[in-house]
Amino acid sequence: MTTFVRACGLSELAEDTPKRVELDGTPVSVVKTEGEVFAIYDVCSHANVSLSEGEVEDCQIECWLHGSAFDLRTGKPSGLPATRPVPVYPVKIEGDDVLVSLTQES
Repeated sequence: MTTFVRACGLSELAEDTPKRVELDGTPVSVVKTEGEVFAIYDVCSHANVSLSEGEVEDCQIECWLHGSAFDLRTGKPSGLPATRPVPVYPVKIEGDDVLVSLTQES
């Protein structure tokens, strides 16, 4: 059974602005964009930097350091220098609560 934990309030999320949270010691970036909420591992697979400090556009989050962008749905990078995907996590919305499961979708 998948266990979900509260990551933040939906009202705390600004459109296209990542919010970094820590769930059971795992850094997660929660992003509201294009009418959906996504949760992605908050560390770039190319360099050990926080993805939540980057920009969101076209359902991708860009690493601020070297410019690699990761698909918020799949975690796959869309270009170099990153070549490895980052984990994405299931999200549920219950009222104002954004719930995330650390069970990886990819």
